Amino acid sequence: MIDATAPSPPVRASRRRTHLDHLLVFAIIIALWSLATWHFGTYWVSSPWAVAIRFVETVASGELLRHAGYTLSEAALGTLIGGVPAVLLPLLLRRHPVVVAILDPFMVGGYGAPKLAFAPLFIVWFGIGMESKVALVVTVVFFIVYFATLNGVRALDARLVQTAQILGASERHVARSIVLPAAIPSIFAGFRIAVPYGIAAAVIAELISANRGLGYLVQNGAMNFDTTGVFVAVLMATLLVQAAISIMNAMEKRLLRWRPPSEPWLETGT
Repeated sequence: MIDATAPSPPVRASRRRTHLDHLLVFAIIIALWSLATWHFGTYWVSSPWAVAIRFVETVASGELLRHAGYTLSEAALGTLIGGVPAVLLPLLLRRHPVVVAILDPFMVGGYGAPKLAFAPLFIVWFGIGMESKVALVVTVVFFIVYFATLNGVRALDARLVQTAQILGASERHVARSIVLPAAIPSIFAGFRIAVPYGIAAAVIAELISANRGLGYLVQNGAMNFDTTGVFVAVLMATLLVQAAISIMNAMEKRLLRWRPPSEPWLETGT
């Protein structure tokens, strides 16, 4: 029996080629990193081998996972608090273009404002605990997701909405069954951009003032001239971003499984 859901040979070949390209780029990065270590010395640029050993040791001891969990909690909570209103607001204001036009210059100003400049102010307002880091992540995530969702809502074909209304669909059904599904790709595109920025904002806020988290590890390593520790913390932050992007890609694929891909041999996000 032929499995209709199984990928075709061209799709499998393209995926293998993509994986090989990933390995090639990874090998080039390691080679350049090793070259930089040889040229500048391990005091300035820690070797990939030393970073790998320290990474495994700190993961095994639980120290790195504990700090990464703290940073991830800040980023996740800030993404949730900032992302949910950023998705709902364009959906609620879809039928109120005048309100959107009034808010637009203020949203653009908030989007363009240097968020990291507010980090010291958030520390004054909320203290040196998790609250100040979450607040910074909220400000970073909200505007990115808001404009991504707004673009998705604006790109909706008005004829679909008019047809549904002619057939008797209520505004609630239109929003749930037409507007939201059509905006999902834009929403996930916004989150794919916002999440890395959110994790980076949490790390940078920890650099300013914190006693735990990946940013704290970076700051502690820099103060002790421990470049290996700095690279380990940066590597863990990178892995967190990759894991978050993979989860969002899987969620988007599941939510949009009804939509035929335009290029089925390309994975989402590649």
